[in-house]
Amino acid sequence: MTHPNTPAGPNTDAAPNTDAAPNIEAGPNTGAAHRDWTGRTVLVTGAEGFIGSTLVDLLVARGARVRALVHYKPYADRGYLARYLADPDSGVEMLAGDVRDPGRVLDAVAGCDTVFHLAALIGIPYSYQAPEAYVQTNVVGTHNVAAACLRHGARLVHTSTSEVYGTAITAPIDERHPLQPQSPYSASKIGADMMALSYWHTFELPVSVVRPFNTYGPRQSARAVIPTILAQLHSGAREIRLGSTTPTRDFTYATDTAEGFLAVARADRALGETVNLGTGSEVSIGDLAKALIVASGRDAEIIVDPSRLRPGGSEVERLLSDNRKARELAGWQPQVGLDEGLRRTSDWVAEHLHLLSPDRYQV
Repeated sequence: MTHPNTPAGPNTDAAPNTDAAPNIEAGPNTGAAHRDWTGRTVLVTGAEGFIGSTLVDLLVARGARVRALVHYKPYADRGYLARYLADPDSGVEMLAGDVRDPGRVLDAVAGCDTVFHLAALIGIPYSYQAPEAYVQTNVVGTHNVAAACLRHGARLVHTSTSEVYGTAITAPIDERHPLQPQSPYSASKIGADMMALSYWHTFELPVSVVRPFNTYGPRQSARAVIPTILAQLHSGAREIRLGSTTPTRDFTYATDTAEGFLAVARADRALGETVNLGTGSEVSIGDLAKALIVASGRDAEIIVDPSRLRPGGSEVERLLSDNRKARELAGWQPQVGLDEGLRRTSDWVAEHLHLLSPDRYQV
């Protein structure tokens, strides 16, 4: 199965080239997310990615000045931040770089109040082939970001992933659940989480770790399960090719996840803490595919494709979040239900089908 949703970064899930920004529909939310961003200067690493660009939109809407660290590309790919580049008064500054470069990261953090660290290598299948690259980007990159925050006195919100839990031993999964490295990707993210938290324990750097469960919505690449199904459906496929259909996932709409980042960033009670961002509901991949067929208004048969199966010991069979800590510490709770989120995502994929590759399995 393609890994549905993990935090996007500049190295793997950068936005396709498009001048028109998709319409991201945010729902109402509560708590600290709506306060205190006006006039603040913040850094978002991995800002061109799926979650990163959604977070940039919310920060700009709340009055923040955003420095967007994006992975350098020698071609003219302006991505989902294009409209900000066209407006000198947008409040967004684009900075090309790589989190593996400590000097560049140090420059990027200078003058920032808060750093949202989303940059990462995220594709699970590729982590089987290039595990060292994941260590360098995810672990060493996080060390560089944390060290720069310490130097410049910035608060750090570090992005984890529910994949670090592996298959649920107990459910729903709270933040005390054992960490299980069932892929090189998840192992690298465990290492990155521990590196970030070590700066809290050792140097008293103000750090919070947000652990999104499976985020989905507009802008996500066909690397993930929801857009890959929708891309096939909207391309007229009569057979939907998937990996394993039995694993269950907890899917959170993109703006809800981004609101969670903002809420945790403003919650002092979340310092030194890891906070799950999930809905507390689960659905199997097979049932999800059926719901997407309904949302798209199409008709198709579901086929298991062996090329999309993970190695046996690597498949995570169940992910279901316990989000009580996010509610209690940060006042956050998801606002967009699955049916509504799937409808919005289906509409976006239908409109932006040219950006996806329904006939190719993207890792």
